[in-house]
Amino acid sequence: MANNFYTYKGYPLVRCKDTIYYGYMSDPYVIMMQIGSTKKVGDTEIADKIRVYKMSTAESDPLKAIVNHAERGSLYEAMDLAEAWLERA
Repeated sequence: MANNFYTYKGYPLVRCKDTIYYGYMSDPYVIMMQIGSTKKVGDTEIADKIRVYKMSTAESDPLKAIVNHAERGSLYEAMDLAEAWLERA
């Protein structure tokens, strides 16, 4: 069975409620983004507070796995930062 994930700039995106995982779990790092709040624009809910975490995939304890973190004001800014972190790793 083939897993077909949405991708952004070559990395897979997986969403579960207000949490988005970005990157390959087989790589040394993966990005976790948590949507903190949203605002309504027309009929659409738009994320306006996103916490971004760079996490080591080698560490089993989630709190110890966090290598870097930041907060951004839009999903675009969060995705841009996440992609830069994965490319540098």
